[in-house]
Amino acid sequence: MKYRALGNTGLLVSELVIGTVPFGGRGAFEKTGSVDVALARRMFDMAFDVGVNLVDTADLYSHGLAEEIVGQALGQRRQSIILATKARSPMGDNPNDSGASRYHLIRACEASLKRLGTDHIDLYQIHNWDGITPVEETLSALEQLVQSGKVRYFGTSNYTAWQMMKTLGTAQLKGWQQPVTQQIYYTPEAREAEYELLPMALDQGIATLVWGPLGEGLLTGKVRRGHKTPSGTRQGNDWPEPYVHDQERAYDIIEALIEVGQRHGCSPARVCLAWLKDRPGITSVITAARTAEQLHDNLQAVELLLTAEDQQLLERVTRIAPQYPYWHRIAAGMDRIDPAEAPFIELHRQTMKQQKQ
Repeated sequence: MKYRALGNTGLLVSELVIGTVPFGGRGAFEKTGSVDVALARRMFDMAFDVGVNLVDTADLYSHGLAEEIVGQALGQRRQSIILATKARSPMGDNPNDSGASRYHLIRACEASLKRLGTDHIDLYQIHNWDGITPVEETLSALEQLVQSGKVRYFGTSNYTAWQMMKTLGTAQLKGWQQPVTQQIYYTPEAREAEYELLPMALDQGIATLVWGPLGEGLLTGKVRRGHKTPSGTRQGNDWPEPYVHDQERAYDIIEALIEVGQRHGCSPARVCLAWLKDRPGITSVITAARTAEQLHDNLQAVELLLTAEDQQLLERVTRIAPQYPYWHRIAAGMDRIDPAEAPFIELHRQTMKQQKQ
């Protein structure tokens, strides 16, 4: 297991992280799994034994039940594990049971602390942008939580690059604590983060944690062209995510993952995780499983070394088209390319070169 700095901090986190969306199975989350305390303990044992040191959850998952299970399953190991959770999502019918206001965030943090059975949260993440609450109010509340000792670091989730820069700029202007992480959706099928989010993170020293790395079940090999998706899977249970831009392209990507997996005698899921964890700008990949067997397979991704042939195949079927202003910089032969953009500009350059051939 490799460890990487959590953004501009001295905290080191494992390249694979344990996610907890399948914990609980309450309400709509029943479609994601129903991991109970006993199975959660077993999963934590497996993950911690191979070096995982971060657990990621959220108050939204099973509407608080996932946090309760995490707290009980961690037990005495809590102090040796980095614990991350999230707030901002609707937790009730009251209009103030949602958002990133001071009122909601402080109440949400205190409720999470109680459910998790801990006195502090190591990484507190705003689960989504709040377009109503002034960013100054959100940051002031987070500053208060840090100063009170209830939160060590904070980050964001599902922000756009401009929202993150607005947040960073305001925090710097006010002299407050700044977000150190972003949690984003990023898969071989969905590489939009390479346009703005990943260059922004590289430039600003923000850690990037990837959620849904297997496309929420889309890229495990159970969804295939011409096959009926098993009903016991998330994608077979009408789970609403992810949004797929081009289903035929997605099928091609799935077949490529399966082909690479066959070369290495492993699952396409393991190939997907191995590809993601070493992408430019990625700090950690969050892997969640509904069974111990799935988790065991996912954790082995740290040992899988993809060959140049593997990388070329995956790049060919997953590469995204250059968007403006990237294609213009390439076509105009611009010099002085920003180091944060360089790895992604080069990929676009290869695409444009191939199109002309």
